[in-house]
Amino acid sequence: MKVRTILASFIIFSAISAFSQSKDIKASALLDEVSKKATAYKSIKVDLSYTMVNTKAKIDEEKTVTLLVSGDKYKMSAAGQTVICDGKTIWTYIKESNEVQVNALENKDDALTPSKLLTSYNSNYKSKIIKGNDPTAEAIELIPTTSKNFTKAILEIDKAKKQIKSFALYDKSGNVFTYKVKTYVTDSPVTDADFTFDTKKFPGVEVIDMR
Repeated sequence: MKVRTILASFIIFSAISAFSQSKDIKASALLDEVSKKATAYKSIKVDLSYTMVNTKAKIDEEKTVTLLVSGDKYKMSAAGQTVICDGKTIWTYIKESNEVQVNALENKDDALTPSKLLTSYNSNYKSKIIKGNDPTAEAIELIPTTSKNFTKAILEIDKAKKQIKSFALYDKSGNVFTYKVKTYVTDSPVTDADFTFDTKKFPGVEVIDMR
């Protein structure tokens, strides 16, 4: 599995961390509460375990992901690749080749960022409470209301803390992407420099500007 797939699947999931104001009032109210609490923090830093499983293809891989979020800004690292966004520009640094790709952020409602995974939800998905395996968490199933390359996601929320504990994404190719939150730290000191790519810190880095 390519390194890029880890971050790509994570960003794909951020687009499904959304829900519609469906008939499941309990699910809607809980997601509203999680969103309200998360947006009140100045920053959120999470360490996650990541697995990608495809039983038919005999794939079972595990990686780690670190995500730092502050408003619309974020920094995400996994398996030798780092993605940094200052709210306008996205830098994707690949350690193995010492190159960084620069792209403009697409400000579209359906082009959600990892920041929105932890802080906000929209109206593109139906949500409902389902029976989960963790007694300390509330499980919510999210189903897209329009055609997507995934079929559903399962989101688990800590009942006491009202924070995301894990989420699993099921795509149409039979892949299951699962992320489990290991640490969840709020209001750590951050500066603008944390969300920009400084070429001076990477001697000889190749800059590929795709804007």
